[in-house]
Order: sequence, then structure tokens, then C-alpha cells
Amino acid sequence: MQSLQRIYDDHAYTPTRRVGTVWESTLPLPRPCPSLVGDHRADVVIIGGGFTGLSAALHLARDHGIEATVLDAAQPGWGASGRNAGFCGYGGAKLSDGRMTKLYGEDQTRCFYSAQGEAIELVRSLLKEQCIDADTQPEGEYCLAHSAAAKTTLPAHAASLKKFTGHTCDLLAAEELRANGVHAEGLHGGLLLPKGFGLNPGKYVQGLAQAAEKAGSRIFGNSPAIEIRELENGRYQVDTPTGRILADRLIVATNGYSSDNLPDWLRGRYLPVVSHMLVTRSLSDQELQSQGWTSRRIAFDTRGLLHYFRLLPDGRMLFGMRGTSDITPKSQAHMGRLVRRHFEAMFPEFTAAETEFHWSGLVCLSRNLVPYVGRIGDWRHAWTGLAYHGGGVAMATYAGRMLAGLTAQKPDPSPYPEFMATGLPRFPIPRLRRHALPFAFAFYGLMDRW
Repeated sequence: MQSLQRIYDDHAYTPTRRVGTVWESTLPLPRPCPSLVGDHRADVVIIGGGFTGLSAALHLARDHGIEATVLDAAQPGWGASGRNAGFCGYGGAKLSDGRMTKLYGEDQTRCFYSAQGEAIELVRSLLKEQCIDADTQPEGEYCLAHSAAAKTTLPAHAASLKKFTGHTCDLLAAEELRANGVHAEGLHGGLLLPKGFGLNPGKYVQGLAQAAEKAGSRIFGNSPAIEIRELENGRYQVDTPTGRILADRLIVATNGYSSDNLPDWLRGRYLPVVSHMLVTRSLSDQELQSQGWTSRRIAFDTRGLLHYFRLLPDGRMLFGMRGTSDITPKSQAHMGRLVRRHFEAMFPEFTAAETEFHWSGLVCLSRNLVPYVGRIGDWRHAWTGLAYHGGGVAMATYAGRMLAGLTAQKPDPSPYPEFMATGLPRFPIPRLRRHALPFAFAFYGLMDRW
């Protein structure tokens, strides 16, 4: 039995019954998926029960008639899929449009935007088809300038979105934002992107799991994969602490909760980054009016150390940010205080609204700052999808559908940029990649002051 090699403290990966998210408070305790016990056989084994793995399982069974078996170290949605902010919008990459165009060309950049748009519509269609009530919120997403300098970049951003998506984004001055119920300290203007919406990710991932099982997939919980072997006959053997499964094909869908040696090819090719969120008690109408924030749309600002926030259906305010390179209990407590300070600086009228929920999770980055959906090295019948850069609600769901098509050898006709399939380069000096984060955070923190 090999030891899993991960880049954060064990605390980040140890399954617990409850993570402490606000979403858990909206859900009944789900029926636990049974553990894998003994020897099993499968057409396809999927490691990871989040958006990617469950979407792949659902589409394999429903669209291709292939039975998939999903293994999760905890229970479906325990990782990032059940603890994110519920932003279903454009995202998935951190590469700027200009840089993407320079590296890959305008056609590939346009293809990527088409993929993002289709990813949003895929989530919307699954919610409807599977009758998943995920507390969806109004269409549209605000990109808000946190400084005067950032405001000057908005017209170019709007022009780029128009060029690659065909959508016209409204440029709004601070006064116009306030008239739309969008007011916080330090905002200098913004864009309203016409696509994207908020949802309850806990309800969505639970609905995906139920849909995958109904379509014929099997899901095992508390069954961490501890070893993967490619056999001489081209099949794959996956061992868990209490069982073993032999499969013709393999999908690894662990994203930021991956291990450097499961499989070895992943070593140094992904970088998990900690993101923290708080949620307040329900705010009164008077508090909302005093602050000037009544919009129910999802929103984020232009900081390098991103702030993202939205008013939830029950009147609570969600606010998230990044800024720590560890995930120990001590760093959790420190970030809880730091996130609260940033929240109160932006929303001073909400100072009296205490934090009722605070939690963290791992966002996954790649070195080239774009997602990867493709083969695992030179393995013949193995694929992976990861690195959604905080935009995983839509893009991970989309990646799962793409992986189902690749695994079934019936590629999905949807947009599939070449750069998503052809490269997942290693970070330089992989064992030190996490330790470079404090320097990056310090740099972005300095730049955010301008």
C-alpha cells in the first residue's frame, strides 16, 4: 500500500461528516454511499465524486450506455464541488484574453469562450432535466472595478467579450451600479456580463449524484483510491483500503484534491490554492438598503487576490477571497479574521451581521492557467479533467461530459479547444510550488493597492 503524496497538511484531506458550509444547513443528511468492499469489475472506474466525476458518470450511462463506478474518498461533493461559492458563469482559466490569443490564436480563444458558454447552458439544462431545485438566482454577473486604475481596463474587457462571445456587456459607472442595488466601498464602476447565475452547489452536486445513480452508475463513498496500476492487458486496477476494482477504462477526477503519485504522471502538474468563504446571518431590509446592496446577482472584483460575493436567497451575504498558503487549523482561524476584515471594509453597513459560517476549500490551478481535459500521459485508456481555476461549477460539469465522450470513443461535438487537450506542463521544482504562493500573494496584494 503506497502513501499518498500531497502538498498540504493532512487536515486538508481528512474526510469529516460536516465541512461547515452554509450549503450543508440547507440539505437533509444524504444517504451515505456504501464503501467498496471486496473485488469488483467495471467498464469505467472514476476516481472522484465531484462535478467532474459525477457528470462523467451520468453522461457515460445516459448518453453512451456505459456503466461507470465512482469512488470517493469521503462522500460525493465533499471536496470543492460541495463547498464552492455556487458561481455558474464564465471561468475556468486565469489566462488573459490577450495572452491566450497570443499563445493559441483568436480561433482557439473564441472556441474556449464557446465552451464556457455551453458549459453554463449544460448546467442549466441538467437542473431542468433532472428536476434539481438548486436555488438558482438571476441571470448575469458583475465584474467590479476595485480601483480607478482597474476601471480604465473595463472597456477593453468589454470589447474582448464582445469579440469572442458576441455578447454586449453594459459598462456601468459607480452611480449606475448603486441604482441597480450594487454598492460597496471602493467600487469605481463595473461590467454586467449577460450570462451566469448563482446556485446552491450542495443541492446541485447531490442532484447530480442521484441522477448518475438513476442512470445506472454505482457510487461508493469512504473509498479512497490508494493505488492505481495499469495492467499488461491495458486494464486498470484501483485499490482502496477495503476493496479492489478492475476496469477497462479509467477517469481521474480529483482536481485540487489530487495526489502527486495517484498516478505518478500528475506529479507537479497541478497547484491547489486555498479559498475561504464566510456567510453572515440573514440581513434585514434596512441593513440592505443602508448598504445599498440589494442585487441577487453573482459578483466579483478586479483584484488579483479576488473578492467574490453574492446575496443568497435567504438574505445572507456570502463573501470569499484567497490569501493563505496553508490549511491548518491555525491558518483557518487566521483567514477567518482576515476575510472578515476585508468583508467589513467593503460592506461597512453589515458590520453588525455576525459570521455564521466560515469554511475553506482547494481551488486548482495549472501552470499554463487553462483547464486540462485529456489523456493521462501514455496510458492507453485513461483520462483526467482538472484545473478549473475557481470556475468549476460550469467547466467541471462540461469537462465531465467531454471525458465521457473520450472514454466512450465517441468524442462530444461540443467546442473543445486544442490547448485543453494537449498540455498540462509541470511546475518548475514541483515540490516547492506551494511555498511560492506567499510571494505571489504578497505581489498581488501590493498590485491591488493601485
